[in-house]
Amino acid sequence: MNIRDIETPALIVDKKIMLENMKAMDTIISGTNLKLRPHYKSHKCSELAWLQIKNGAKGMTCSKLSEAIDLCDCGIDDILIANQITDAKKIRRLADLAGCCRLTVCVDDENNIRELAKAAKNSGTTIYCLVEYEIGMKRCGVLTKEEVLSLVRVIEECENLVFEGIQAYAGHASHMTDAKERKNVTDANFDKLGKLLSYLKENNVNVNIVSGGSTGTAELKTKSVYNELQAGSYLFMDYTYRDLDLPFKNSLFVLSTVVSRKDGLTVVDAGVKTCGVDQGMPGIYDNACEEVVASEEHFQLHKLNKPLNVGDKIKLIPGHCCSTVNLHDKIYLVEDDKVVGRLLVTARGMGK
Repeated sequence: MNIRDIETPALIVDKKIMLENMKAMDTIISGTNLKLRPHYKSHKCSELAWLQIKNGAKGMTCSKLSEAIDLCDCGIDDILIANQITDAKKIRRLADLAGCCRLTVCVDDENNIRELAKAAKNSGTTIYCLVEYEIGMKRCGVLTKEEVLSLVRVIEECENLVFEGIQAYAGHASHMTDAKERKNVTDANFDKLGKLLSYLKENNVNVNIVSGGSTGTAELKTKSVYNELQAGSYLFMDYTYRDLDLPFKNSLFVLSTVVSRKDGLTVVDAGVKTCGVDQGMPGIYDNACEEVVASEEHFQLHKLNKPLNVGDKIKLIPGHCCSTVNLHDKIYLVEDDKVVGRLLVTARGMGK
């Protein structure tokens, strides 16, 4: 089947480009201390998770307990939930899940640590912990090295918990278009993190894992204290990465059909219900326009460089692949505009 026969709007992935992106990431981390732990939230697809594992990824990163359950259900046995799990019911489910895989979770609160330990003891399981250190994202994580050490000591007291290392995620640097600014901010983070690790070593704390990083800073992480990279977007690439001169190309597209055209305005049958706009409007493959305006079911493309007719297909490049994938049940794999496979988005909507 040719992609022109796909009912739109639909999510498609150029298989060749996706595999080239995997090779590009391999080239970046080859011969370095970094191990890849791709982020599941970018594709939410168990088949792609297994493709990454078979290609050498040490395990998978995810954002939610429900995603971790989906990964475990398909056989992935090394899973990091790169967030805090604090709801009592979820903590019990987390402790049970830890009996089926090697499960790591982030922590930044003493009471939460003790609740995790209590649940793990009741379930007879072991939960691995990364203490999250705030290095500029202004989201989760403790602020000082003394707080990190205090939480490490609490974890060490708990029989069913294991202190594994540090999460230090600096997503705020990932999309900085100025390469010098991106490097300066990242170097400052390295310095702060290095001081933390020295402090922990002085206090006889063994740190096995330093996890974080993203697609936009992957190349900068190769010569640093990090040994685990959580990049996810590299596989598909966001349109918002277009000005960063990264060695990855767009492989993910929302295939759409022109439904109306008049006076320089082209309207297509995809909108915010099928293409995430939380990081900006989509780009247009092999075309451009002066302005993209979004509504629920449509994108209005003003003054296309290459005019299209009603019924023509167009490939939109999502501004953010992660939020876009979460809007679809399936992904069509294509080669030279021919459909060669179909993947289910097994973790679609799993936000708990």
